[in-house]
Amino acid sequence: MRLARLQTSEGIVRGRYRDGVVVADDGEYVVGRDGSLVAPCSPSALYCVGRNYAETLDQMDYERPEEPDFFIKPPASLTGHDAPIRYPEWTDELTYAGELAAVIDERCRDVAVEDVPEVVRGYTVMNDVDALDQQGRTTRKAFDGSGPLGPWIETDLDPAGIDMETRINDEVRQDANTELMLFGPREIVSFLSRRFTFRPGDVVAFGSPANPGLIEPGDEVEITYEGVGTLRNEVVAADGDG
Repeated sequence: MRLARLQTSEGIVRGRYRDGVVVADDGEYVVGRDGSLVAPCSPSALYCVGRNYAETLDQMDYERPEEPDFFIKPPASLTGHDAPIRYPEWTDELTYAGELAAVIDERCRDVAVEDVPEVVRGYTVMNDVDALDQQGRTTRKAFDGSGPLGPWIETDLDPAGIDMETRINDEVRQDANTELMLFGPREIVSFLSRRFTFRPGDVVAFGSPANPGLIEPGDEVEITYEGVGTLRNEVVAADGDG
């Protein structure tokens, strides 16, 4: 089942997504006609794991971590499917990272690995936008709009061994499989839950394969995870011009 959130003229509605329609408790809403998809959850934080693919370690000359290496994006970083990625005027090196992400379903802490499926609502797609020329992860990765998320939450998914692909202007830039992760999704959720109390809607992103190349205003970024869907966003100049 796919769970989506739609911004309408009267506010956000939530429901099941099916063939371009969000089925809510009070009726059906057509995406595009009645509103536009927004991020499929409202997290208190986005917990993001980095350096989780050997290919990324090789590209960036990182050492292999002994445990999941993570950082946090705030809610202000969130943006939705088809929303613009605004290119900050203070950077000249903006890049992307196509990531699978879990959405937490209930308040929880100290979750055992085998119990992780019980606390995960489902999975979605995140783009970890990164201003490479800035100092420190918070400056690079936690700015407004740096966390596109969507298009929906897929509740029926085993995250093991699924293919992913990132296209920039229809050119394949990332092509990998989640079996290449150093730490699996269940292991990561459990690890982070021993350090943080998760709240409903919180996001845990599992890292990205190597991400060759930068993005510029006018570029279209499409990130697809098998069994979930495709997150699409266009990069625009800071003043809103494409």
